[in-house]
Amino acid sequence: MDALPLSAAIAQLQQHKDQQRWSLRDLFASDPDRAQAFSAEAAGLYLDYSKNLLNAETLQQLLAYADTAGLKERIGALLSGTNINNTEHRPALHTALRFQGEPKTEHEQAVADCRAQMASFVEQVHSGAWTGFTGKRIRHVVNIGIGGSDLGPRMVCEALRPWHNQDLTVHFVANVDGADLSDTIAALPADETLFIVASKSFSTLETRQNALSARQWVLDAGCAESDLEKHFVAVSSNIVAAQDFGIAAQNIFPMWDWVGGRYSLWSAIGLPIALACSFEVYSDLLKGANAMDRHFAEAAFAQNLPVLMALIHFWYRQCWGAGSLAVLPYAQRLAKFPAWLQQLDMESLGKSVTREGQPLPYAAGAVIWGAEGSNGQHSFHQLLHQGTDMIPADFVAIKQPTSELKEQHQWLLACCLSQSQALLRGKSLAEARKELEDSGHTHKEVHQLAPHKVIPGNRPSNTLVVEKLDPYHLGSLLALYEHKVFTFGMLLDINPFDQWGVELGKVLGTAVHSAIAGEIPDDWDGSTALLLQRLLK
Repeated sequence: MDALPLSAAIAQLQQHKDQQRWSLRDLFASDPDRAQAFSAEAAGLYLDYSKNLLNAETLQQLLAYADTAGLKERIGALLSGTNINNTEHRPALHTALRFQGEPKTEHEQAVADCRAQMASFVEQVHSGAWTGFTGKRIRHVVNIGIGGSDLGPRMVCEALRPWHNQDLTVHFVANVDGADLSDTIAALPADETLFIVASKSFSTLETRQNALSARQWVLDAGCAESDLEKHFVAVSSNIVAAQDFGIAAQNIFPMWDWVGGRYSLWSAIGLPIALACSFEVYSDLLKGANAMDRHFAEAAFAQNLPVLMALIHFWYRQCWGAGSLAVLPYAQRLAKFPAWLQQLDMESLGKSVTREGQPLPYAAGAVIWGAEGSNGQHSFHQLLHQGTDMIPADFVAIKQPTSELKEQHQWLLACCLSQSQALLRGKSLAEARKELEDSGHTHKEVHQLAPHKVIPGNRPSNTLVVEKLDPYHLGSLLALYEHKVFTFGMLLDINPFDQWGVELGKVLGTAVHSAIAGEIPDDWDGSTALLLQRLLK
């Protein structure tokens, strides 16, 4: 992409922004049908983006830039398997992982074969046919992975708790801190525990260390090395390393270079989901994501949920200086959704050069943060309402109750809607003064207290209404954000599928570990050298 269209588009948008007085109250007052005009829906999700600082002209300019950026062609390239990950010379075909119907391509056939392997394995474990070294059935599964091999399946398992198999408990271990593993397995019977080692290379530092410790734990419990294959399976592309560890070849599930880690929960990395629930539940998750894939590919941009959300984020990032986005799911079972989204968004968009390697003169990735509602209202929402920074927010509301406590669900929805309404409306100085006067405060008290009770308002937000927190709609929600992140990357002409910063940390971590057992290199910075000396003293 030539830098000129992007530069011109941002300049035009900035001029458009600066020429107007933006008031959400006024926008709604002048257009009673604004909420209907600025909304769209697909795959069981309803997006209300009317509480944003934009109008029809803003949207027109943003959509025009999407066309100028060749977004339609780039979506086609993504879905067709073109090497869109240009720095690693490979496609990003995570959408092929959730195809429906008969396989039509080589990639889809590989996915179909993997699904059959997963379904057979899940049936063996759930039926009790798969046993541990003492002949007892498996009651516990521990997934050992990190990053995309942990965040996605962990989040989905928690979100789909009502669908869990009552005879099997799935646990997750990620941190190289030994407390993570030891606390998890402390109360587990080794002969009834199965470990999934999830690592494409089978050499990821944290995963390998935890797997080695888990292996020793099983051996110390009386398992013979020849029986280790009853307690360990792997999701990896390194067949030799997994077999050397003690995993039988038929119990190694494939991973492919054309699937990035943060997009891998749709592959065999999602095995813990199928084990925690059922393969049918896992299949419904794929169906929901596929429905969003089709919407993303086919819908006009003016009604395309991922495209609209990316354009709005682009507008705030480039023209309003918004350096972060709050993601607020009003569902306890989506408590880990912001953490999953952090990796997806910040690992994808945390870039400073274009696809061609030229310095990027515009803001790219933002800080993604948040927590489940309504807990966040009693911690960080104060910053959203009265802080000095304008922080856009995504509210996620679940239409149908997630428990039998329906009255509490109504209160949860009330909390969600009232927070977005408060961000819009705020409270003026005049309103604060009248409120204090009406409550009997003296003139002096009103004068002193009113400024503290002013809430600026005019703070933008999206609200996503999810029909139901079930496998299908959860799949649709996750795919929506995947495509939003991709779209934002294309608007800025960056590669959202590599993560060289992560790779540097891995390399340096290995070097520091080597120094612990040896000598500190002379060319190290003084801070790292001194810290290591102090930690080892």
